[in-house]
Amino acid sequence: MGREGNGGGSALWALLATITIVVAACGGASTNGSGSTQTGSDIVIGDALAATGQDAKEGGLTKQGVQIWVDWVNNVEHGITVKGVKHKIQVLYEDDGSKPDQSATLDQKLITEDKAQFLLGPYGSSATATAAVIAEKNQIPMVEGEGAAAAIFNKGYQWTFGTISPASLYLKGVIDMASGLNPKPARVAVLSADDSFSLDVTKAVEQYAPQKGFDIVFDQKYPNGTTNLSGLVSQAKSANPDMVLNSGHLAEAVAINKAAKQLDMNAKLFAYTVGPSTPDFISSLGTDSNYVVDPSQWTPAVKYKPQFFYTVPEYVAAYKRLTHASDEPDYHVAGGTSAGLALQRAIENAGTTDPDKVRTALTKLSVTTFFGVIAFNGQGQNDKKPMVVEQIQNGKHVTVYPPDVANATLQYPAAPWAQR
Repeated sequence: MGREGNGGGSALWALLATITIVVAACGGASTNGSGSTQTGSDIVIGDALAATGQDAKEGGLTKQGVQIWVDWVNNVEHGITVKGVKHKIQVLYEDDGSKPDQSATLDQKLITEDKAQFLLGPYGSSATATAAVIAEKNQIPMVEGEGAAAAIFNKGYQWTFGTISPASLYLKGVIDMASGLNPKPARVAVLSADDSFSLDVTKAVEQYAPQKGFDIVFDQKYPNGTTNLSGLVSQAKSANPDMVLNSGHLAEAVAINKAAKQLDMNAKLFAYTVGPSTPDFISSLGTDSNYVVDPSQWTPAVKYKPQFFYTVPEYVAAYKRLTHASDEPDYHVAGGTSAGLALQRAIENAGTTDPDKVRTALTKLSVTTFFGVIAFNGQGQNDKKPMVVEQIQNGKHVTVYPPDVANATLQYPAAPWAQR
Protein backbone atom coordinates (compact mmCIF):
# COMPACT_ATOMS: atom_id res chain seq x y z
CA MET A 1 0.00 0.00 0.00
CA GLY A 2 3.06 2.27 -0.10
CA ARG A 3 3.23 2.50 3.67
CA GLU A 4 6.57 3.72 5.04
CA GLY A 5 7.97 2.02 8.10
CA ASN A 6 11.37 3.51 8.81
CA GLY A 7 11.18 7.28 9.20
CA GLY A 8 14.49 7.26 11.07
CA GLY A 9 16.25 5.24 8.38
CA SER A 10 16.97 2.33 10.71
CA ALA A 11 16.05 -1.31 10.40
CA LEU A 12 15.25 -1.13 14.12
CA TRP A 13 11.85 0.38 13.49
CA ALA A 14 10.90 -2.29 10.99
CA LEU A 15 11.81 -4.85 13.62
CA LEU A 16 9.83 -3.00 16.27
CA ALA A 17 6.85 -2.86 13.96
CA THR A 18 7.05 -6.63 13.57
CA ILE A 19 7.30 -7.10 17.31
CA THR A 20 4.70 -4.59 18.45
CA ILE A 21 2.04 -4.73 15.77
CA VAL A 22 -0.20 -7.71 16.13
CA VAL A 23 -2.73 -8.51 13.43
CA ALA A 24 -6.14 -7.33 14.58
CA ALA A 25 -8.39 -9.95 15.99
CA CYS A 26 -11.44 -10.72 13.87
CA GLY A 27 -13.91 -10.95 16.69
CA GLY A 28 -14.51 -9.38 20.09
CA ALA A 29 -12.66 -9.95 23.33
CA SER A 30 -11.00 -13.26 24.14
CA THR A 31 -9.53 -14.63 27.36
CA ASN A 32 -5.87 -15.56 27.66
CA GLY A 33 -4.63 -18.83 29.09
CA SER A 34 -4.67 -17.63 32.69
CA GLY A 35 -8.30 -16.59 32.43
CA SER A 36 -7.51 -13.33 34.23
CA THR A 37 -7.30 -10.86 31.35
CA GLN A 38 -9.40 -10.38 28.26
CA THR A 39 -7.85 -9.27 25.00
CA GLY A 40 -9.73 -7.45 22.28
CA SER A 41 -9.10 -6.30 18.74
CA ASP A 42 -6.22 -3.94 18.01
CA ILE A 43 -6.73 -0.19 18.04
CA VAL A 44 -5.65 1.13 14.63
CA ILE A 45 -3.91 4.52 14.53
CA GLY A 46 -2.73 6.40 11.44
CA ASP A 47 0.33 8.63 11.30
CA ALA A 48 1.61 10.46 8.20
CA LEU A 49 5.18 11.53 9.03
CA ALA A 50 8.01 12.90 6.94
CA ALA A 51 10.52 10.19 6.08
CA THR A 52 11.87 12.04 3.05
CA GLY A 53 12.31 15.70 2.16
CA GLN A 54 13.50 18.63 4.24
CA ASP A 55 11.71 17.48 7.43
CA ALA A 56 12.90 13.87 7.30
CA LYS A 57 15.26 14.24 10.28
CA GLU A 58 12.60 15.73 12.54
CA GLY A 59 10.00 13.28 11.23
CA GLY A 60 12.31 10.39 12.05
CA LEU A 61 12.80 11.64 15.60
CA THR A 62 9.05 12.00 16.02
CA LYS A 63 8.56 8.43 14.84
CA GLN A 64 11.11 7.20 17.35
CA GLY A 65 9.02 8.81 20.07
CA VAL A 66 5.83 7.18 18.84
CA GLN A 67 7.54 3.80 18.72
CA ILE A 68 8.74 4.11 22.33
CA TRP A 69 5.09 4.53 23.29
CA VAL A 70 4.01 1.60 21.06
CA ASP A 71 6.65 -0.64 22.62
CA TRP A 72 5.52 0.32 26.12
CA VAL A 73 1.82 -0.23 25.41
CA ASN A 74 2.18 -3.54 23.58
CA ASN A 75 5.15 -5.15 25.33
CA VAL A 76 5.04 -3.71 28.85
CA GLU A 77 1.36 -2.98 29.44
CA HIS A 78 0.16 -5.62 26.94
CA GLY A 79 -2.39 -3.20 25.57
CA ILE A 80 -4.59 -0.22 26.38
CA THR A 81 -7.20 -1.19 28.94
CA VAL A 82 -10.78 -0.42 27.96
CA LYS A 83 -13.30 -1.61 30.55
CA GLY A 84 -11.05 -4.47 31.62
CA VAL A 85 -10.17 -5.54 28.07
CA LYS A 86 -6.61 -5.15 26.76
CA HIS A 87 -6.25 -3.78 23.23
CA LYS A 88 -2.86 -3.68 21.55
CA ILE A 89 -2.18 -0.90 19.08
CA GLN A 90 -1.22 -0.79 15.43
CA VAL A 91 0.34 2.42 14.17
CA LEU A 92 0.19 2.62 10.38
CA TYR A 93 2.78 5.01 8.99
CA GLU A 94 2.87 6.91 5.70
CA ASP A 95 5.62 9.19 4.36
CA ASP A 96 4.26 12.66 3.55
CA GLY A 97 7.51 13.64 1.84
CA SER A 98 7.65 16.86 3.92
CA LYS A 99 4.71 18.16 1.85
CA PRO A 100 1.79 19.51 3.93
CA ASP A 101 -0.87 18.75 1.31
CA GLN A 102 0.37 15.17 1.13
CA SER A 103 -0.16 14.80 4.88
CA ALA A 104 -3.86 15.51 4.40
CA THR A 105 -4.15 13.12 1.45
CA LEU A 106 -2.44 10.31 3.35
CA ASP A 107 -4.48 10.86 6.50
CA GLN A 108 -7.66 10.53 4.44
CA LYS A 109 -6.29 7.29 2.97
CA LEU A 110 -5.42 5.99 6.42
CA ILE A 111 -8.99 6.62 7.55
CA THR A 112 -10.84 5.48 4.44
CA GLU A 113 -8.74 2.57 3.20
CA ASP A 114 -6.80 1.43 6.26
CA LYS A 115 -9.62 2.04 8.75
CA ALA A 116 -7.59 4.10 11.19
CA GLN A 117 -9.71 4.87 14.26
CA PHE A 118 -7.48 7.72 15.46
CA LEU A 119 -4.70 9.90 14.08
CA LEU A 120 -1.35 11.03 15.43
CA GLY A 121 -0.07 14.27 13.97
CA PRO A 122 2.67 14.81 11.38
CA TYR A 123 5.85 16.79 11.91
CA GLY A 124 5.55 20.56 11.59
CA SER A 125 2.84 23.17 11.89
CA SER A 126 2.06 23.46 8.17
CA ALA A 127 1.48 19.73 7.81
CA THR A 128 -0.47 19.58 11.07
CA ALA A 129 -2.77 22.38 9.88
CA THR A 130 -3.72 20.38 6.78
CA ALA A 131 -4.10 17.16 8.77
CA ALA A 132 -6.45 18.98 11.18
CA VAL A 133 -8.84 19.59 8.28
CA ILE A 134 -9.05 15.84 7.68
CA ALA A 135 -9.58 15.07 11.36
CA GLU A 136 -12.39 17.60 11.45
CA LYS A 137 -14.00 16.38 8.23
CA ASN A 138 -14.02 12.76 9.37
CA GLN A 139 -14.64 13.49 13.05
CA ILE A 140 -11.60 11.46 14.05
CA PRO A 141 -9.53 12.63 17.05
CA MET A 142 -5.98 13.63 16.15
CA VAL A 143 -3.41 14.18 18.87
CA GLU A 144 -0.12 15.77 17.84
CA GLY A 145 3.11 16.77 19.52
CA GLU A 146 4.96 18.56 16.71
CA GLY A 147 2.75 21.45 15.54
CA ALA A 148 2.61 24.67 17.57
CA ALA A 149 1.40 27.42 15.22
CA ALA A 150 -1.76 29.36 16.03
CA ALA A 151 -3.14 28.56 12.55
CA ILE A 152 -3.79 24.99 13.73
CA PHE A 153 -5.90 26.03 16.68
CA ASN A 154 -7.63 29.30 15.80
CA LYS A 155 -10.16 27.92 13.32
CA GLY A 156 -12.58 26.45 15.82
CA TYR A 157 -11.66 22.83 15.15
CA GLN A 158 -12.98 20.32 17.68
CA TRP A 159 -10.97 17.21 16.79
CA THR A 160 -7.30 18.29 16.98
CA PHE A 161 -5.29 18.39 20.21
CA GLY A 162 -1.67 19.52 20.60
CA THR A 163 0.50 18.47 23.53
CA ILE A 164 3.25 21.09 23.07
CA SER A 165 3.57 24.74 24.06
CA PRO A 166 2.34 27.36 21.57
CA ALA A 167 4.80 28.83 19.06
CA SER A 168 4.46 32.22 20.75
CA LEU A 169 6.32 30.86 23.80
CA TYR A 170 9.33 29.36 22.00
CA LEU A 171 11.80 32.23 22.42
CA LYS A 172 10.20 33.84 25.46
CA GLY A 173 12.44 31.89 27.85
CA VAL A 174 15.54 32.82 25.87
CA ILE A 175 14.60 36.50 26.09
CA ASP A 176 13.85 36.20 29.81
CA MET A 177 17.22 34.53 30.38
CA ALA A 178 19.06 37.11 28.25
CA SER A 179 17.47 40.01 30.11
CA GLY A 180 19.38 39.01 33.24
CA LEU A 181 22.79 38.62 31.60
CA ASN A 182 25.71 40.97 32.19
CA PRO A 183 26.50 42.56 29.84
CA LYS A 184 22.97 42.46 28.47
CA PRO A 185 22.86 41.52 24.76
CA ALA A 186 20.68 44.53 24.05
CA ARG A 187 20.94 44.71 20.24
CA VAL A 188 18.98 41.88 18.61
CA ALA A 189 18.96 40.56 15.05
CA VAL A 190 15.90 38.45 14.14
CA LEU A 191 15.90 36.07 11.17
CA SER A 192 12.84 34.00 10.35
CA ALA A 193 11.59 31.45 7.86
CA ASP A 194 8.21 32.33 6.38
CA ASP A 195 6.23 29.24 7.44
CA SER A 196 3.36 29.68 9.90
CA PHE A 197 5.23 28.34 12.94
CA SER A 198 8.31 30.48 12.41
CA LEU A 199 6.25 33.61 11.78
CA ASP A 200 4.28 33.03 15.00
CA VAL A 201 7.54 32.79 16.94
CA THR A 202 8.88 35.94 15.31
CA LYS A 203 5.71 37.93 15.92
CA ALA A 204 5.93 37.08 19.62
CA VAL A 205 9.60 38.13 19.72
CA GLU A 206 8.80 41.44 18.02
CA GLN A 207 6.21 42.14 20.72
CA TYR A 208 8.02 40.78 23.78
CA ALA A 209 11.68 41.70 23.29
CA PRO A 210 11.14 45.50 23.39
CA GLN A 211 9.10 45.07 26.59
CA LYS A 212 12.21 43.48 28.16
CA GLY A 213 14.45 46.34 27.06
CA PHE A 214 15.90 44.89 23.84
CA ASP A 215 16.41 46.85 20.63
CA ILE A 216 15.60 44.90 17.46
CA VAL A 217 18.19 46.27 15.01
CA PHE A 218 17.56 43.75 12.20
CA ASP A 219 14.40 41.82 11.32
CA GLN A 220 14.14 39.92 8.03
CA LYS A 221 12.31 36.87 6.66
CA TYR A 222 13.52 34.19 4.24
CA PRO A 223 11.69 31.43 2.31
CA ASN A 224 11.13 28.29 4.37
CA GLY A 225 13.71 25.62 3.51
CA THR A 226 16.31 28.08 2.18
CA THR A 227 19.90 27.14 2.97
CA ASN A 228 21.72 29.85 1.01
CA LEU A 229 21.54 32.46 3.75
CA SER A 230 24.98 34.09 3.62
CA GLY A 231 23.57 37.30 2.14
CA LEU A 232 21.01 37.67 4.89
CA VAL A 233 23.55 36.91 7.61
CA SER A 234 25.88 39.49 6.08
CA GLN A 235 23.11 42.10 6.33
CA ALA A 236 22.49 41.10 9.95
CA LYS A 237 26.19 41.44 10.74
CA SER A 238 26.13 45.01 9.44
CA ALA A 239 23.61 45.85 12.18
CA ASN A 240 26.19 44.81 14.82
CA PRO A 241 23.85 42.64 16.94
CA ASP A 242 24.68 41.34 20.40
CA MET A 243 22.17 38.52 20.06
CA VAL A 244 21.06 36.60 16.96
CA LEU A 245 17.67 34.90 17.06
CA ASN A 246 16.57 32.57 14.27
CA SER A 247 13.07 31.17 13.95
CA GLY A 248 13.25 28.27 11.53
CA HIS A 249 14.18 24.61 11.27
CA LEU A 250 17.21 22.33 11.29
CA ALA A 251 18.55 22.96 7.78
CA GLU A 252 18.26 26.73 8.12
CA ALA A 253 19.82 26.75 11.59
CA VAL A 254 22.85 24.85 10.29
CA ALA A 255 23.15 27.22 7.32
CA ILE A 256 22.93 30.34 9.48
CA ASN A 257 25.55 29.05 11.91
CA LYS A 258 27.93 28.20 9.06
CA ALA A 259 27.42 31.63 7.50
CA ALA A 260 27.99 33.36 10.85
CA LYS A 261 31.37 31.65 11.13
CA GLN A 262 32.35 32.31 7.52
CA LEU A 263 31.46 35.99 7.89
CA ASP A 264 32.99 36.21 11.38
CA MET A 265 29.81 37.53 12.95
CA ASN A 266 30.68 37.43 16.64
CA ALA A 267 27.47 38.02 18.55
CA LYS A 268 27.43 37.36 22.28
CA LEU A 269 24.50 34.95 22.03
CA PHE A 270 23.14 32.80 19.20
CA ALA A 271 19.70 31.22 19.73
CA TYR A 272 17.75 29.19 17.17
CA THR A 273 14.34 27.58 17.54
CA VAL A 274 14.24 24.18 15.83
CA GLY A 275 17.54 22.50 15.04
CA PRO A 276 20.10 22.77 17.82
CA SER A 277 18.25 20.25 20.00
CA THR A 278 18.73 17.51 17.39
CA PRO A 279 21.79 15.23 17.18
CA ASP A 280 22.20 16.24 13.53
CA PHE A 281 22.95 19.86 14.42
CA ILE A 282 25.99 18.81 16.45
CA SER A 283 27.13 16.17 13.95
CA SER A 284 26.85 18.68 11.08
CA LEU A 285 28.75 21.48 12.81
CA GLY A 286 31.10 19.79 15.26
CA THR A 287 32.70 22.26 17.66
CA ASP A 288 31.04 25.15 15.82
CA SER A 289 27.78 24.07 17.44
CA ASN A 290 29.11 25.00 20.89
CA TYR A 291 27.60 28.01 22.67
CA VAL A 292 24.39 27.83 20.58
CA VAL A 293 21.23 28.17 22.66
CA ASP A 294 17.78 26.83 21.84
CA PRO A 295 14.35 26.65 23.43
CA SER A 296 13.10 23.15 24.14
CA GLN A 297 9.75 21.59 24.91
CA TRP A 298 11.54 19.04 27.08
CA THR A 299 14.98 17.91 28.18
CA PRO A 300 16.12 15.02 30.40
CA ALA A 301 16.76 17.59 33.14
CA VAL A 302 13.06 18.24 33.81
CA LYS A 303 11.69 16.97 37.12
CA TYR A 304 8.09 15.99 36.41
CA LYS A 305 6.54 13.19 38.47
CA PRO A 306 4.45 11.17 36.02
CA GLN A 307 1.12 9.60 36.90
CA PHE A 308 1.73 6.80 34.42
CA PHE A 309 4.30 5.63 31.87
CA TYR A 310 8.05 6.01 32.43
CA THR A 311 9.82 8.48 34.69
CA VAL A 312 12.27 10.78 32.91
CA PRO A 313 15.33 8.56 33.63
CA GLU A 314 13.36 5.47 32.60
CA TYR A 315 12.32 7.20 29.40
CA VAL A 316 15.92 8.06 28.53
CA ALA A 317 16.92 4.46 29.21
CA ALA A 318 14.11 3.12 27.02
CA TYR A 319 15.14 5.43 24.20
CA LYS A 320 18.75 4.27 24.35
CA ARG A 321 17.69 0.62 24.57
CA LEU A 322 15.39 0.80 21.56
CA THR A 323 17.51 3.04 19.32
CA HIS A 324 20.98 1.93 20.47
CA ALA A 325 21.81 5.64 20.65
CA SER A 326 24.46 7.11 22.94
CA ASP A 327 22.86 10.56 22.94
CA GLU A 328 19.82 11.40 25.01
CA PRO A 329 16.47 11.93 23.25
CA ASP A 330 15.56 15.43 22.12
CA TYR A 331 12.18 17.12 22.45
CA HIS A 332 10.95 15.95 19.04
CA VAL A 333 11.23 12.38 20.28
CA ALA A 334 9.50 13.26 23.53
CA GLY A 335 6.78 15.15 21.66
CA GLY A 336 6.01 12.08 19.56
CA THR A 337 5.65 10.01 22.71
CA SER A 338 3.48 12.60 24.44
CA ALA A 339 0.85 12.51 21.70
CA GLY A 340 0.45 8.77 22.10
CA LEU A 341 0.21 9.05 25.87
CA ALA A 342 -2.54 11.68 25.66
CA LEU A 343 -4.54 9.54 23.24
CA GLN A 344 -4.08 6.46 25.41
CA ARG A 345 -5.23 8.13 28.61
CA ALA A 346 -8.27 9.63 26.82
CA ILE A 347 -9.30 6.20 25.52
CA GLU A 348 -8.91 4.73 28.99
CA ASN A 349 -10.87 7.57 30.59
CA ALA A 350 -13.62 7.29 27.98
CA GLY A 351 -13.87 3.53 28.51
CA THR A 352 -14.45 3.11 24.79
CA THR A 353 -12.89 3.65 21.39
CA ASP A 354 -15.92 5.59 20.20
CA PRO A 355 -14.32 8.67 18.56
CA ASP A 356 -16.79 11.21 19.91
CA LYS A 357 -16.44 9.96 23.48
CA VAL A 358 -12.65 9.89 23.16
CA ARG A 359 -12.75 13.48 21.88
CA THR A 360 -14.80 14.48 24.91
CA ALA A 361 -12.28 12.74 27.17
CA LEU A 362 -9.47 14.70 25.51
CA THR A 363 -11.23 18.00 26.29
CA LYS A 364 -11.29 17.01 29.97
CA LEU A 365 -7.80 15.50 30.12
CA SER A 366 -5.38 16.68 32.79
CA VAL A 367 -2.49 14.34 33.47
CA THR A 368 1.16 14.68 34.41
CA THR A 369 3.60 12.66 32.32
CA PHE A 370 7.37 12.56 31.88
CA PHE A 371 6.74 15.35 29.31
CA GLY A 372 4.93 17.55 31.80
CA VAL A 373 1.27 18.34 32.32
CA ILE A 374 -0.98 17.59 29.35
CA ALA A 375 -4.25 19.52 29.45
CA PHE A 376 -6.01 21.27 26.58
CA ASN A 377 -7.69 24.66 26.42
CA GLY A 378 -10.88 25.28 24.47
CA GLN A 379 -8.91 25.42 21.22
CA GLY A 380 -7.17 22.10 21.84
CA GLN A 381 -3.79 23.57 22.75
CA ASN A 382 -1.61 22.78 25.76
CA ASP A 383 -1.02 26.47 26.51
CA LYS A 384 0.08 26.11 30.15
CA LYS A 385 3.10 23.93 29.39
CA PRO A 386 6.40 25.67 30.20
CA MET A 387 9.50 25.48 28.03
CA VAL A 388 13.15 25.25 29.00
CA VAL A 389 16.36 26.57 27.44
CA GLU A 390 19.35 24.42 26.60
CA GLN A 391 22.84 25.13 25.31
CA ILE A 392 25.41 23.04 23.49
CA GLN A 393 28.56 22.82 25.58
CA ASN A 394 31.52 20.67 24.53
CA GLY A 395 29.34 18.88 22.00
CA LYS A 396 26.62 18.00 24.52
CA HIS A 397 23.20 19.42 25.32
CA VAL A 398 22.78 20.86 28.81
CA THR A 399 19.83 22.67 30.34
CA VAL A 400 20.63 26.24 31.43
CA TYR A 401 17.24 27.86 32.15
CA PRO A 402 15.08 28.19 34.20
CA PRO A 403 17.25 27.84 37.30
CA ASP A 404 15.02 25.26 38.97
CA VAL A 405 15.71 22.68 36.25
CA ALA A 406 19.13 23.83 35.00
CA ASN A 407 21.93 21.27 35.19
CA ALA A 408 24.62 23.64 33.91
CA THR A 409 25.51 27.33 33.85
CA LEU A 410 25.14 29.29 30.62
CA GLN A 411 28.48 29.85 28.86
CA TYR A 412 28.28 33.54 28.01
CA PRO A 413 29.33 35.46 26.04
CA ALA A 414 29.99 33.08 23.18
CA ALA A 415 33.66 32.77 22.32
CA PRO A 416 34.70 34.50 19.08
CA TRP A 417 34.85 32.10 16.12
CA ALA A 418 38.62 32.47 15.85
CA GLN A 419 39.03 31.21 19.42
CA ARG A 420 36.84 28.10 19.20
